[in-house]
Amino acid sequence: MKKQETLAKILDQKLVAVIRGDTVEEAQQVSEACISGGVKGIELTFTLNGAEKVIEELSSIYKDDDDVVIGAGTVLDVTTARIAILAGAQFIVSPGFDKETALLCNTYHIPYLPGCITITEMLTALKYGADVIKLFPGDLVSPNYITTVKGPLPHIQLMPTGGVNADNITEWLGKGAVAVGIGSNLTSLKKLGSLEKITAQAQKYVEKVSALK
Repeated sequence: MKKQETLAKILDQKLVAVIRGDTVEEAQQVSEACISGGVKGIELTFTLNGAEKVIEELSSIYKDDDDVVIGAGTVLDVTTARIAILAGAQFIVSPGFDKETALLCNTYHIPYLPGCITITEMLTALKYGADVIKLFPGDLVSPNYITTVKGPLPHIQLMPTGGVNADNITEWLGKGAVAVGIGSNLTSLKKLGSLEKITAQAQKYVEKVSALK
């Protein structure tokens, strides 16, 4: 049930904060600011050297909070996926599809969310057990793209990432996205200026999602 429980939390909350950060300390602080604002799906990207340390620390801090889900992003290969899972990552996200990573995640019963943009990529990901597909880069298409994809693939579950912001999140979800990944519009300390503003921005996203329920 571990995999399905994790997916259920992501699909219920519908928000995943994609956190890069310049340092391990910053990434942890931004993660905590997002969680304080109610965005409890956290994706620590492996563009950060030491991302596994943040995953391990956050997993320990929030082990008793059933709503918090800590995952790993920008996972390019099976070695990185294994490191992330052993550090406590509850889900794995990639910018593209990787067969070996998919198989590893299936073995550990961990959700794998590969980045896909074409129907062929999506079909391949589905074949290897991807329950939710990261529609990436989301800013290459519009929310209407989800409607188009769901024509031939009505069962597909898509999570657009890239280009999602407070102005268009309602449209993405309204067109059938099961969740969204939010990057710098929520998680950039440089762009937003303070941890308090990140928390406030997180609250804004949560309010928009709550209004749709």
